[in-house]
Amino acid sequence: MNFDLTDIKEAHLKVKSGADFPVYIKDLKKLGVRTYDTYVRDGHSIFFGDEAYQVESERKYTPLTIARISDKERFKHFLKSHQRGQTDYPVFCQNAANTGVEKWTADISSMTCKYYDKAGDIMLEEQIRTP
Repeated sequence: MNFDLTDIKEAHLKVKSGADFPVYIKDLKKLGVRTYDTYVRDGHSIFFGDEAYQVESERKYTPLTIARISDKERFKHFLKSHQRGQTDYPVFCQNAANTGVEKWTADISSMTCKYYDKAGDIMLEEQIRTP
């Protein structure tokens, strides 16, 4: 099954905060997305499906500066706030940039999300729990 950016944008329209992330993941799974990478610098994502299929989104905002030194504990605090619905996506992305997150990878097959710093090291790995 091949998805397109229109399908993904439609699923993303339902996301108002991090609290909506699990439903978004379920919707992407139904579309056939296996993994995706989101780059904090400008918000673009690359979505991967079966048989090397992929689509790339456009940038979402003016480029952010990613902190050179990562702060895992501060990032965890911001992530938890976002997951509770206390921040919107732009604020979360700015907080991620300020704490050194370069990108995150959501692996829908293993239901994990990994957050990486500029060196490519994993800052945090979480299980994705869907309703």
